[in-house]
Amino acid sequence: MKQNKLFTFGIFALVGLIIILALSSSIFLTIEPGKKGVLFKRFGGGLDKENIYGQGFHVIAPWNHMFIYDVRTNEGLEKMTVLSKNGLNIQVELSYRYNPLPAQIGFLHDEIGPNYLNRIIIPEIRSATREVIGKYLPEELYSSKRETIQDEIFQRTSENISEKHLELDAILIREVELPTTLQEAIERKLKEEQASLEYEFRLERERKEAERKVIEAQAKADANKILNASLTDKILQDKGIEATLELAKSTNSKVVIVGGQEGGLPLILNN
Repeated sequence: MKQNKLFTFGIFALVGLIIILALSSSIFLTIEPGKKGVLFKRFGGGLDKENIYGQGFHVIAPWNHMFIYDVRTNEGLEKMTVLSKNGLNIQVELSYRYNPLPAQIGFLHDEIGPNYLNRIIIPEIRSATREVIGKYLPEELYSSKRETIQDEIFQRTSENISEKHLELDAILIREVELPTTLQEAIERKLKEEQASLEYEFRLERERKEAERKVIEAQAKADANKILNASLTDKILQDKGIEATLELAKSTNSKVVIVGGQEGGLPLILNN
């Protein structure tokens, strides 16, 4: 009798173990780093949108289900054809970085679901890109207004997806492809503008050099004018005598001729 009870208990224990093993993937789960979970309670009110489960080991009832979301920043590429302000087709390639807001994945799952990239982000980027680029000419996108256009697309898209519990980190214009003839015309125009700027720079440099020379010549003229005004016959005579005395100190033989006229300076001749 006791053996029968032990045998029956063993069978129930084995069956229970088999059931637990079969449901282990539903009961025991691990949320990896960079991910968050939101729990659906089948008999407890449905999706628990307020409580978000972080990374690590969790135990849940086998009749409930945990939905896991990657909340790290991800990158995507989008290539599309848009019309410019003057109606020309332009090929644009964009890269963008995005992520779901971790604290709002319960609402994201309830309103949109895991396929939020194709349902929300890509359509919003495409719509914003068409609207923004449609206000500009091709040459503006190709050169001067590129960063402005990029920022406008980012701002417009970011505002629209934030209402859907999503976050946009950046949008970058990676490549712009214009019709060949238009691209060649723009490049010629840019080269001409660069040559014009270089020519103006050279003219400005020459003009400044000419101004410098005028100022230098004027300074010399003013200096000479001041010097001439300060010189007198007496000063010149004294300077001449000083120079003669210095030359007379030389060891070379020489002949000194004293000027005969009034105020004349001595002359020193080598022998």
